[in-house]
Amino acid sequence: MRQSPGNGMELKRNNKIRTAKFISDRRKTSKAEIAAGLKLSMPTTLANVKELIEAGIVVEEGTYESTGGRRAKALSIRREAGYAVGVDITNNHITMVMADARKDIAASERIRQPYENTPQYYDLLIRTVSGFICRQEIDPDRIAGIGFSLPGIVDRGQDLLIRSHTLQVQNVSMKSVGNALGYPFSVENDANSAAFAELGNMIRPAFRPSDRSLSDYSLPAGSFSENPLTDAVYLSLSNTVGGAVYMGGALYRGGNYKSAEFGHMVIEKNGRPCYCGKKGCMDAYCSALILQRAAGGSLEKFFGMVREKDSGAVQVWERYLDALALSVTNLRMIFDCPLVLGGYVGGYLGEFMPQLSRKVMEYNNFDPDTSYLYTGKYKYEASAYGAALAFIDALFENV
Repeated sequence: MRQSPGNGMELKRNNKIRTAKFISDRRKTSKAEIAAGLKLSMPTTLANVKELIEAGIVVEEGTYESTGGRRAKALSIRREAGYAVGVDITNNHITMVMADARKDIAASERIRQPYENTPQYYDLLIRTVSGFICRQEIDPDRIAGIGFSLPGIVDRGQDLLIRSHTLQVQNVSMKSVGNALGYPFSVENDANSAAFAELGNMIRPAFRPSDRSLSDYSLPAGSFSENPLTDAVYLSLSNTVGGAVYMGGALYRGGNYKSAEFGHMVIEKNGRPCYCGKKGCMDAYCSALILQRAAGGSLEKFFGMVREKDSGAVQVWERYLDALALSVTNLRMIFDCPLVLGGYVGGYLGEFMPQLSRKVMEYNNFDPDTSYLYTGKYKYEASAYGAALAFIDALFENV
Protein backbone atom coordinates (compact mmCIF):
# COMPACT_ATOMS: atom_id res chain seq x y z
CA MET A 1 0.00 0.00 0.00
CA ARG A 2 1.28 3.43 -0.90
CA GLN A 3 2.09 5.61 2.11
CA SER A 4 0.25 8.93 2.34
CA PRO A 5 2.31 12.13 2.61
CA GLY A 6 0.91 12.72 6.10
CA ASN A 7 2.02 9.32 7.32
CA GLY A 8 5.44 9.87 5.81
CA MET A 9 5.84 13.19 7.63
CA GLU A 10 4.76 11.61 10.91
CA LEU A 11 7.21 8.74 10.47
CA LYS A 12 10.01 11.23 9.77
CA ARG A 13 9.11 13.22 12.86
CA ASN A 14 8.95 10.10 15.04
CA ASN A 15 12.36 8.97 13.81
CA LYS A 16 13.81 12.37 14.67
CA ILE A 17 12.30 12.19 18.17
CA ARG A 18 13.66 8.67 18.62
CA THR A 19 17.09 9.87 17.50
CA ALA A 20 17.09 12.74 20.02
CA LYS A 21 15.99 10.44 22.85
CA PHE A 22 18.61 7.84 21.89
CA ILE A 23 21.35 10.47 22.09
CA SER A 24 19.92 11.70 25.39
CA ASP A 25 19.85 8.20 26.88
CA ARG A 26 23.38 7.40 25.75
CA ARG A 27 24.65 10.87 26.73
CA LYS A 28 27.44 10.37 24.17
CA THR A 29 27.12 8.32 20.99
CA SER A 30 27.90 8.13 17.29
CA LYS A 31 25.88 8.09 14.08
CA ALA A 32 26.76 4.43 13.53
CA GLU A 33 25.43 3.51 16.99
CA ILE A 34 22.24 5.47 16.36
CA ALA A 35 21.62 3.69 13.06
CA ALA A 36 22.29 0.28 14.59
CA GLY A 37 20.42 0.92 17.82
CA LEU A 38 17.28 2.33 16.17
CA LYS A 39 17.49 0.16 13.06
CA LEU A 40 17.53 3.21 10.80
CA SER A 41 19.29 3.57 7.48
CA MET A 42 22.45 5.67 7.51
CA PRO A 43 20.95 8.33 5.16
CA THR A 44 17.97 8.68 7.53
CA THR A 45 20.29 8.89 10.54
CA LEU A 46 22.48 11.51 8.88
CA ALA A 47 19.44 13.61 7.97
CA ASN A 48 18.01 13.38 11.51
CA VAL A 49 21.30 14.33 13.13
CA LYS A 50 21.80 17.24 10.72
CA GLU A 51 18.35 18.64 11.52
CA LEU A 52 18.86 18.21 15.27
CA ILE A 53 22.18 20.05 15.10
CA GLU A 54 20.63 22.86 13.05
CA ALA A 55 17.78 23.10 15.59
CA GLY A 56 20.28 23.53 18.45
CA ILE A 57 19.32 20.24 20.11
CA VAL A 58 22.47 18.20 19.37
CA VAL A 59 26.17 19.12 19.27
CA GLU A 60 29.30 17.36 18.05
CA GLU A 61 31.84 17.12 20.86
CA GLY A 62 35.15 15.39 20.29
CA THR A 63 35.42 11.88 18.92
CA TYR A 64 33.93 8.53 19.85
CA GLU A 65 35.75 5.29 20.71
CA SER A 66 37.26 3.81 17.58
CA THR A 67 36.40 0.30 16.47
CA GLY A 68 39.09 0.47 13.80
CA GLY A 69 39.70 3.11 11.17
CA ARG A 70 38.65 6.71 11.39
CA ARG A 71 37.28 7.88 14.76
CA ALA A 72 33.64 8.95 14.59
CA LYS A 73 32.46 12.32 15.88
CA ALA A 74 30.77 12.11 19.27
CA LEU A 75 27.21 13.40 19.52
CA SER A 76 25.61 14.78 22.68
CA ILE A 77 22.56 16.79 23.61
CA ARG A 78 23.29 20.53 23.80
CA ARG A 79 22.96 21.61 27.41
CA GLU A 80 21.25 24.90 26.56
CA ALA A 81 18.57 23.20 24.44
CA GLY A 82 16.20 23.39 27.38
CA TYR A 83 15.80 23.22 31.14
CA ALA A 84 13.39 21.89 33.74
CA VAL A 85 12.84 22.63 37.41
CA GLY A 86 12.18 20.14 40.20
CA VAL A 87 10.81 21.07 43.62
CA ASP A 88 10.78 18.63 46.54
CA ILE A 89 8.55 19.53 49.51
CA THR A 90 9.17 17.86 52.87
CA ASN A 91 8.20 18.54 56.48
CA ASN A 92 11.06 20.94 57.04
CA HIS A 93 12.67 21.76 53.69
CA ILE A 94 12.13 22.92 50.14
CA THR A 95 14.71 21.56 47.70
CA MET A 96 14.95 22.99 44.18
CA VAL A 97 16.90 21.73 41.20
CA MET A 98 17.46 23.10 37.70
CA ALA A 99 18.29 20.34 35.20
CA ASP A 100 19.66 21.08 31.74
CA ALA A 101 18.81 19.27 28.52
CA ARG A 102 21.73 16.89 29.04
CA LYS A 103 20.07 15.81 32.31
CA ASP A 104 22.80 17.30 34.44
CA ILE A 105 22.00 19.36 37.54
CA ALA A 106 22.80 22.94 36.56
CA ALA A 107 21.88 24.45 39.94
CA SER A 108 20.31 23.42 43.24
CA GLU A 109 19.21 25.08 46.46
CA ARG A 110 17.80 23.69 49.70
CA ILE A 111 16.20 25.90 52.31
CA ARG A 112 14.79 25.07 55.71
CA GLN A 113 11.09 25.86 55.70
CA PRO A 114 8.57 23.94 57.86
CA TYR A 115 5.53 22.86 55.87
CA GLU A 116 2.15 24.38 56.67
CA ASN A 117 -1.08 23.86 54.79
CA THR A 118 -1.77 27.59 54.72
CA PRO A 119 -2.05 30.28 52.04
CA GLN A 120 1.02 31.94 53.55
CA TYR A 121 3.13 28.83 53.00
CA TYR A 122 2.05 28.45 49.37
CA ASP A 123 2.68 32.14 48.70
CA LEU A 124 6.17 31.70 50.14
CA LEU A 125 6.65 28.56 48.03
CA ILE A 126 5.75 30.47 44.87
CA ARG A 127 8.15 33.30 45.75
CA THR A 128 10.92 30.84 46.64
CA VAL A 129 10.67 28.87 43.41
CA SER A 130 10.31 32.03 41.32
CA GLY A 131 13.40 33.50 42.96
CA PHE A 132 15.38 30.33 42.33
CA ILE A 133 14.45 30.38 38.64
CA CYS A 134 15.29 34.09 38.28
CA ARG A 135 18.71 33.59 39.83
CA GLN A 136 19.63 31.13 37.08
CA GLU A 137 19.22 33.89 34.45
CA ILE A 138 17.70 31.52 31.91
CA ASP A 139 15.33 32.56 29.15
CA PRO A 140 11.86 31.54 30.47
CA ASP A 141 11.00 30.13 27.03
CA ARG A 142 13.72 27.53 27.52
CA ILE A 143 12.17 26.13 30.70
CA ALA A 144 10.00 23.15 29.78
CA GLY A 145 8.19 22.89 33.10
CA ILE A 146 8.26 22.37 36.86
CA GLY A 147 7.87 19.04 38.60
CA PHE A 148 6.71 18.92 42.23
CA SER A 149 7.75 16.01 44.43
CA LEU A 150 5.42 15.36 47.38
CA PRO A 151 5.54 12.84 50.26
CA GLY A 152 2.33 10.86 50.01
CA ILE A 153 -0.28 9.41 47.70
CA VAL A 154 -0.54 11.55 44.57
CA ASP A 155 -3.15 11.76 41.82
CA ARG A 156 -1.07 13.05 38.94
CA GLY A 157 -4.06 13.59 36.67
CA GLN A 158 -5.70 15.94 39.19
CA ASP A 159 -2.45 17.55 40.44
CA LEU A 160 -3.61 16.44 43.87
CA LEU A 161 -1.88 15.22 47.03
CA ILE A 162 -4.56 12.75 48.12
CA ARG A 163 -3.07 11.98 51.50
CA SER A 164 0.22 12.47 53.30
CA HIS A 165 0.84 10.94 56.73
CA THR A 166 4.12 12.82 56.83
CA LEU A 167 2.65 16.27 56.21
CA GLN A 168 -0.61 15.33 57.97
CA VAL A 169 -2.80 16.61 55.15
CA GLN A 170 -5.19 15.24 52.56
CA ASN A 171 -6.73 16.46 49.31
CA VAL A 172 -4.27 19.29 48.76
CA SER A 173 -4.39 20.68 45.21
CA MET A 174 -1.19 22.04 43.67
CA LYS A 175 -2.99 23.73 40.79
CA SER A 176 -2.95 27.25 42.24
CA VAL A 177 0.80 27.03 42.94
CA GLY A 178 1.58 25.58 39.51
CA ASN A 179 -0.60 28.10 37.68
CA ALA A 180 0.89 31.03 39.62
CA LEU A 181 4.42 30.06 38.53
CA GLY A 182 3.37 30.23 34.90
CA TYR A 183 5.01 27.06 33.53
CA PRO A 184 3.66 23.61 32.68
CA PHE A 185 3.77 21.58 35.90
CA SER A 186 3.19 18.11 37.28
CA VAL A 187 3.09 16.41 40.68
CA GLU A 188 4.63 13.09 41.67
CA ASN A 189 5.24 11.01 44.78
CA ASP A 190 8.66 11.72 46.29
CA ALA A 191 9.90 8.12 46.23
CA ASN A 192 8.79 7.68 42.61
CA SER A 193 10.64 10.87 41.69
CA ALA A 194 13.79 9.74 43.47
CA ALA A 195 13.56 6.33 41.80
CA PHE A 196 13.39 7.99 38.39
CA ALA A 197 16.49 10.02 39.25
CA GLU A 198 18.45 6.95 40.37
CA LEU A 199 17.07 4.31 38.00
CA GLY A 200 16.23 6.33 34.91
CA ASN A 201 19.22 5.18 32.86
CA MET A 202 19.41 1.74 34.42
CA ILE A 203 15.99 0.50 33.38
CA ARG A 204 15.79 1.72 29.81
CA PRO A 205 15.41 -1.17 27.36
CA ALA A 206 18.24 0.28 25.25
CA PHE A 207 20.73 -0.41 28.04
CA ARG A 208 23.76 -2.52 27.25
CA PRO A 209 27.03 -2.77 29.21
CA SER A 210 28.72 -0.60 26.57
CA ASP A 211 26.37 2.26 27.49
CA ARG A 212 28.40 2.84 30.64
CA SER A 213 25.16 4.18 32.11
CA LEU A 214 26.15 2.90 35.55
CA SER A 215 29.54 4.60 35.55
CA ASP A 216 28.21 7.68 37.35
CA TYR A 217 27.05 5.55 40.29
CA SER A 218 29.26 4.75 43.24
CA LEU A 219 28.21 1.13 43.24
CA PRO A 220 29.71 -1.95 44.83
CA ALA A 221 31.20 -4.72 42.72
CA GLY A 222 28.72 -6.46 40.49
CA SER A 223 26.95 -5.54 37.30
CA PHE A 224 23.70 -6.13 35.53
CA SER A 225 23.52 -8.92 33.00
CA GLU A 226 23.89 -8.32 29.29
CA ASN A 227 20.13 -8.54 28.90
CA PRO A 228 18.21 -5.25 29.20
CA LEU A 229 17.26 -4.50 32.79
CA THR A 230 13.48 -4.24 33.01
CA ASP A 231 12.81 -4.93 36.71
CA ALA A 232 14.26 -3.07 39.69
CA VAL A 233 13.28 -1.98 43.19
CA TYR A 234 14.22 1.38 44.67
CA LEU A 235 14.27 1.84 48.45
CA SER A 236 14.25 5.44 49.66
CA LEU A 237 15.88 5.91 53.08
CA SER A 238 15.10 9.54 53.87
CA ASN A 239 13.22 11.12 56.78
CA THR A 240 10.50 8.71 55.80
CA VAL A 241 11.01 5.34 54.13
CA GLY A 242 9.39 4.70 50.77
CA GLY A 243 10.17 3.17 47.44
CA ALA A 244 9.22 2.35 43.90
CA VAL A 245 8.94 -0.77 41.79
CA TYR A 246 9.78 -0.98 38.10
CA MET A 247 8.26 -3.93 36.27
CA GLY A 248 8.82 -4.51 32.60
CA GLY A 249 10.73 -1.24 32.43
CA ALA A 250 7.75 0.78 33.72
CA LEU A 251 6.84 2.18 37.11
CA TYR A 252 4.24 0.05 38.89
CA ARG A 253 1.87 2.40 40.74
CA GLY A 254 -0.69 -0.05 42.11
CA GLY A 255 -4.46 0.07 41.85
CA ASN A 256 -4.78 3.01 44.26
CA TYR A 257 -1.38 4.73 43.82
CA LYS A 258 -0.15 2.99 46.99
CA SER A 259 2.48 0.61 45.64
CA ALA A 260 5.91 0.28 47.27
CA GLU A 261 4.96 1.71 50.68
CA PHE A 262 7.88 -0.28 52.02
CA GLY A 263 8.20 1.94 55.07
CA HIS A 264 5.02 0.45 56.47
CA MET A 265 5.96 -3.19 56.18
CA VAL A 266 6.07 -4.59 59.71
CA ILE A 267 9.52 -5.98 60.47
CA GLU A 268 9.00 -6.42 64.22
CA LYS A 269 5.66 -7.41 65.70
CA ASN A 270 4.60 -4.99 68.47
CA GLY A 271 7.81 -3.04 67.87
CA ARG A 272 8.49 0.68 67.88
CA PRO A 273 5.51 2.97 67.19
CA CYS A 274 5.32 4.41 63.67
CA TYR A 275 3.85 7.77 62.70
CA CYS A 276 1.23 5.88 60.66
CA GLY A 277 -0.29 4.48 63.87
CA LYS A 278 1.03 0.93 63.60
CA LYS A 279 3.91 -0.65 65.50
CA GLY A 280 7.08 -2.24 64.17
CA CYS A 281 7.07 -0.60 60.74
CA MET A 282 10.30 -0.43 58.77
CA ASP A 283 10.04 3.38 58.90
CA ALA A 284 10.44 3.29 62.68
CA TYR A 285 13.78 1.47 62.27
CA CYS A 286 15.24 2.67 58.95
CA SER A 287 14.27 6.33 58.68
CA ALA A 288 17.15 8.79 58.40
CA LEU A 289 15.70 10.49 61.46
CA ILE A 290 16.92 7.59 63.60
CA LEU A 291 20.50 8.50 62.72
CA GLN A 292 20.01 12.26 62.77
CA ARG A 293 18.63 12.19 66.31
CA ALA A 294 21.81 10.48 67.47
CA ALA A 295 23.89 13.40 66.19
CA GLY A 296 21.90 16.51 67.03
CA GLY A 297 19.92 16.48 63.80
CA SER A 298 22.80 16.21 61.32
CA LEU A 299 23.20 13.13 59.16
CA GLU A 300 26.63 14.25 58.00
CA LYS A 301 27.73 14.63 61.61
CA PHE A 302 26.39 11.17 62.44
CA PHE A 303 28.45 9.47 59.75
CA GLY A 304 31.48 11.48 60.87
CA MET A 305 30.96 10.08 64.36
CA VAL A 306 30.71 6.54 62.96
CA ARG A 307 33.96 6.99 61.06
CA GLU A 308 35.61 8.23 64.26
CA LYS A 309 34.37 5.08 66.08
CA ASP A 310 32.17 6.97 68.53
CA SER A 311 30.72 4.15 70.62
CA GLY A 312 27.19 5.54 70.82
CA ALA A 313 26.98 6.26 67.09
CA VAL A 314 28.46 2.87 66.20
CA GLN A 315 25.85 1.13 68.35
CA VAL A 316 23.01 3.06 66.69
CA TRP A 317 24.48 2.30 63.26
CA GLU A 318 24.77 -1.42 63.96
CA ARG A 319 21.10 -1.61 64.99
CA TYR A 320 20.10 0.43 61.94
CA LEU A 321 22.04 -1.82 59.56
CA ASP A 322 20.53 -4.93 61.10
CA ALA A 323 16.99 -3.63 60.51
CA LEU A 324 17.95 -2.53 57.00
CA ALA A 325 19.49 -5.93 56.22
CA LEU A 326 16.28 -7.69 57.31
CA SER A 327 14.18 -5.32 55.19
CA VAL A 328 16.43 -5.68 52.15
CA THR A 329 16.25 -9.47 52.42
CA ASN A 330 12.45 -9.36 52.53
CA LEU A 331 12.36 -7.22 49.39
CA ARG A 332 14.81 -9.52 47.63
CA MET A 333 12.68 -12.55 48.52
CA ILE A 334 9.57 -10.86 47.09
CA PHE A 335 10.94 -9.30 43.92
CA ASP A 336 14.12 -11.26 43.07
CA CYS A 337 15.64 -8.34 41.15
CA PRO A 338 18.28 -5.62 41.66
CA LEU A 339 17.71 -3.29 44.62
CA VAL A 340 18.96 0.30 44.74
CA LEU A 341 19.29 1.90 48.17
CA GLY A 342 18.80 5.64 47.92
CA GLY A 343 17.49 8.64 49.79
CA TYR A 344 19.41 10.62 52.38
CA VAL A 345 21.03 7.54 53.92
CA GLY A 346 21.59 5.82 50.58
CA GLY A 347 23.90 8.64 49.55
CA TYR A 348 26.24 7.71 52.41
CA LEU A 349 26.02 3.92 52.13
CA GLY A 350 28.75 3.27 49.55
CA GLU A 351 31.60 2.97 52.06
CA PHE A 352 29.49 0.78 54.37
CA MET A 353 28.28 -1.75 51.80
CA PRO A 354 30.67 -4.54 52.95
CA GLN A 355 29.26 -4.21 56.46
CA LEU A 356 25.66 -4.20 55.23
CA SER A 357 26.35 -7.11 52.88
CA ARG A 358 27.60 -9.27 55.72
CA LYS A 359 24.42 -8.63 57.68
CA VAL A 360 22.22 -9.30 54.64
CA MET A 361 23.89 -12.66 54.08
CA GLU A 362 23.01 -13.65 57.66
CA TYR A 363 19.34 -13.45 56.68
CA ASN A 364 19.52 -14.59 53.05
CA ASN A 365 20.33 -18.22 52.30
CA PHE A 366 19.12 -18.05 48.69
CA ASP A 367 21.75 -15.80 47.07
CA PRO A 368 25.49 -16.52 46.96
CA ASP A 369 26.36 -12.82 47.36
CA THR A 370 24.84 -9.32 47.40
CA SER A 371 25.80 -8.24 43.90
CA TYR A 372 22.13 -7.33 43.37
CA LEU A 373 22.51 -4.43 45.85
CA TYR A 374 23.41 -0.92 44.63
CA THR A 375 23.69 2.46 46.29
CA GLY A 376 22.20 5.66 44.95
CA LYS A 377 24.10 8.69 43.75
CA TYR A 378 22.16 11.47 45.42
CA LYS A 379 21.60 12.53 49.03
CA TYR A 380 19.14 15.42 49.14
CA GLU A 381 18.48 16.29 45.48
CA ALA A 382 17.12 12.96 44.19
CA SER A 383 13.38 13.67 44.46
CA ALA A 384 13.62 17.21 43.09
CA TYR A 385 15.91 16.07 40.28
CA GLY A 386 13.65 13.16 39.36
CA ALA A 387 10.61 15.45 39.28
CA ALA A 388 12.43 17.68 36.78
CA LEU A 389 13.54 14.84 34.50
CA ALA A 390 10.07 14.12 33.10
CA PHE A 391 10.05 17.58 31.54
CA ILE A 392 13.53 17.09 30.07
CA ASP A 393 12.26 13.96 28.31
CA ALA A 394 9.32 16.03 27.03
CA LEU A 395 11.73 18.48 25.36
CA PHE A 396 12.39 15.93 22.63
CA GLU A 397 8.72 15.46 21.79
CA ASN A 398 8.68 18.78 19.96
CA VAL A 399 11.87 18.58 17.90
